[in-house]
Amino acid sequence: MSEKILIIGACGQIGSELTYKLREIYGNQNVIASDINYNNLELVNSGTFEIIDAMDYASLKICCEKHNIDTIYLMAAILSATGEKYPMKAWDLNMQSLFHVLNLAKAKAVKKIFWPSSIAVFGPTTPKQDTPQRTVMEPTTVYGITKQVGERWCEYYHEKYDVDVRSLRYPGLISWKTLPGGGTTDYAVEIYHEALKTNSYECFLSEDTELPMMYMDDAIDATIKLMTANPEQVKIRSSYNLSGISFTPKQIANSIRKQLPEFKITYKPDFRQNIANSWPSSINDSNAREDWNWKHNFDLDNITNQMLSNLKYKSTD
Repeated sequence: MSEKILIIGACGQIGSELTYKLREIYGNQNVIASDINYNNLELVNSGTFEIIDAMDYASLKICCEKHNIDTIYLMAAILSATGEKYPMKAWDLNMQSLFHVLNLAKAKAVKKIFWPSSIAVFGPTTPKQDTPQRTVMEPTTVYGITKQVGERWCEYYHEKYDVDVRSLRYPGLISWKTLPGGGTTDYAVEIYHEALKTNSYECFLSEDTELPMMYMDDAIDATIKLMTANPEQVKIRSSYNLSGISFTPKQIANSIRKQLPEFKITYKPDFRQNIANSWPSSINDSNAREDWNWKHNFDLDNITNQMLSNLKYKSTD
């Protein structure tokens, strides 16, 4: 019998690509997309779609019963940069939505949960290079605090109530399909759009700010790989470190110049620089590689090729 999947926050940057991929695997009728509005009409019209407020437990429960849902992917969240502007709103959404899905699983209304964490759980006291799975976590953003606390609750619900919850600490994600959603690593998406539009980009981080990044296809692949792993392979129930590659704005600009030699970049760091400074430069994800055979496929030049060719095609489509 095929899984019946509910994606909460399906119109977001990760949620939308995850929805399409899961529908490809499990069939349109088995993957229910949901969000708080109809902002992404292409996704809304691509299959079954429900309007759901992630903070409304009753509507989540009704949707799960209506569609016989057994697996939830909770992708709704307020991200790092936006969260600093609206801290209480970020806390309320990020935490309440997690409790709602954990409690649905505790009540045996659903069998399995995916909840994304982030490199934002780390802070300035965390080792910056090759950051280990278990280390000091003193996040300095509301987003990071919600993710750190969320990891502890996921592990607690697994230990106390046998909830099958699985999680990844996503690095910065790069995609040509959707616009960024208010994160500190968004420059790595914006830069490709501006390179094609104006052949220049003003970066809100300094040129040597190295951060862990990943192409969206790798992130979706890792998510599905983790969710389809046998339960005994999933040995970490807080959240797995996940790594692709690390690079700086200067390195991404140099990669773009291999295709657009006249591309110019300037730097004007803003409040997001302090957030980036508190995060690791590179991540050790050996646990994910050992436990369920994770491996990434895209390096920086592969990502640049994908972004520029697909955005160019999209603009002429």
